[in-house]
Amino acid sequence: MIFTIDEARNILRIDGEDNDAIIYPLIEAIPPYLEAATGYHPADNEYSPLAITAGQFLLQLWYFGENSDTDRLQRVIDCLLKALSAERGKA
Repeated sequence: MIFTIDEARNILRIDGEDNDAIIYPLIEAIPPYLEAATGYHPADNEYSPLAITAGQFLLQLWYFGENSDTDRLQRVIDCLLKALSAERGKA
């Protein structure tokens, strides 16, 4: 997994375990999403800082999907995914 549940709660600024059933599937969906969108696959399960950042923004977008900042988050994610694709191309 790209994040532990504690890291995910910290990213989302959530206290307690009440929403873990929602958060776990989102965490699990990030690596396959990054691979499908960019072709990125971590070497030895070590994610690059760019992949981690993209994953943090994806987690926020997916968890807070009805937030008014979704368009802004999506633009940032799109830029990060492009950069991740370029990073993968250099490897």
